[in-house]
Amino acid sequence: MRLRTYIRSTLSAALATAALATPAVAAPAQGQPAAPAGRISWSACTDEEFAGMQCGTLRVPVDHARPRAGSLTLALVRRPADDRAHRRGTLLLNDGAGGSSIEQLRLAMRIGFPSFAGAMSRDFDLVAVDPRGVGHSTPIRCTTPLKPAGVTHFPQNQEQFDTLVAHNRAFAADCLRSNGPLVAHTDLAGTARDFEAVRVGLGEKQLNWYGIHYSTLLGRTYADLYPGRLRTMVLDTALDDTLPPTERIRREAATAEEAFDRFTAWCAASTDCALNGKDAAAEYDALVARADRTPIPTTDGSRPLTGEDIRAATQDYLTLSGVTWPALAQAVVEAQAGDATDFTYEPDDTLDPVQVHIPACLDTARPVTTFDQLTRLRNDLARISPHLGGAVRSWTALTGCLGWPVPARPVAAGAPVHGAPPALILQSTHQALAPHSAGFAMAAQLPGSVVLSREGDDYSMFLLSQCVREATNRYLTTRALPAPGTTCTD
Repeated sequence: MRLRTYIRSTLSAALATAALATPAVAAPAQGQPAAPAGRISWSACTDEEFAGMQCGTLRVPVDHARPRAGSLTLALVRRPADDRAHRRGTLLLNDGAGGSSIEQLRLAMRIGFPSFAGAMSRDFDLVAVDPRGVGHSTPIRCTTPLKPAGVTHFPQNQEQFDTLVAHNRAFAADCLRSNGPLVAHTDLAGTARDFEAVRVGLGEKQLNWYGIHYSTLLGRTYADLYPGRLRTMVLDTALDDTLPPTERIRREAATAEEAFDRFTAWCAASTDCALNGKDAAAEYDALVARADRTPIPTTDGSRPLTGEDIRAATQDYLTLSGVTWPALAQAVVEAQAGDATDFTYEPDDTLDPVQVHIPACLDTARPVTTFDQLTRLRNDLARISPHLGGAVRSWTALTGCLGWPVPARPVAAGAPVHGAPPALILQSTHQALAPHSAGFAMAAQLPGSVVLSREGDDYSMFLLSQCVREATNRYLTTRALPAPGTTCTD
């Protein structure tokens, strides 16, 4: 079973067991015409999984600075508040990492919307929007693979570096031919302006925001552009873009390596780990070395996987300790037996790696341009992250964007955002995607904000922790934040 499919299916089962309090939403009806610019066109969703939900479309400019130079269509879904008489407004639900919010919410619908969702579903219209370039909105589609055989994101010599840069340029050229100017306008600022168009289309004076992972940066950007248009803002697993890109990579590599160490310690202690009784770190390292010598076959039609491929897939396997850690151990065992299929990454309705990669190229400065610079950083990562080697998402973004013809346009970060509401920032103490410190870096940019820590290794904490759910619903309804230093332990 491929990595993304496994995470989807097992996460759904785990959340069902944990009584996930996430609302049901609907996917846009097939063939629904786009609304005129500035107006949302709503209709009843036809998918039986989302009976009673409303599907909508909204046209927005591709380039907000040139509104007559072309448009794209945003797809929205809305679940009306249960208690219409005491409705408090609209809560925007934003998936992380550039994925489809609509399809992520479909997974929640499949496990059944729990009756004790609380104030989130009782008091708020819940609206999910697929960002520009993603999912049911006008999508970006490219035919050239992100990383074909023969291309490495860890070049060992100038020739391999040049091959990587040439491939990145060919990939970008293909995407530009296939998608036009949209490719150059899927940055944070353009996407944030889309959400302001959504607010206007909804007729709301203010929005409530719930963003996960990459959408925490989007929420901060929206707050910076439109500070008076937010009532509340919940940021789950915040990222820190106040640091230089190379330092961000170092810190992400360190937190992913720490997560790997916690995984191997769990393996040593738990019989639920398929590597229990063995040195899990040594088994993993030996597998990576073997795959680098001779790539390991898969059974799903994918190319054989190298050690680099296995390392690159591992970070996602470390994000949900109760769900993906057992799967990582089993994937290692199966790859040792000659089948590396569980380390392949399958694009699906919830997330397409291409649609994640392109915004990353636009939103991140590119300070590394030469093989010598990249080698120095790679050597740093080898010391920081001896098992994973620094094969984390931000490294993939850096190396996958080398040579891109479209300039990066990172938003300014670090200065306080005045006029925005204090945010509730949810941050795990141990997370493979974002260090605990990133939550405090985000809080420093949003005066009055509070970091609610959760002891553990997981993201999407509202879905997993009753303590987090209670604090979140209290904040959404009353705007009261927990005391600084509060930690949830469930």
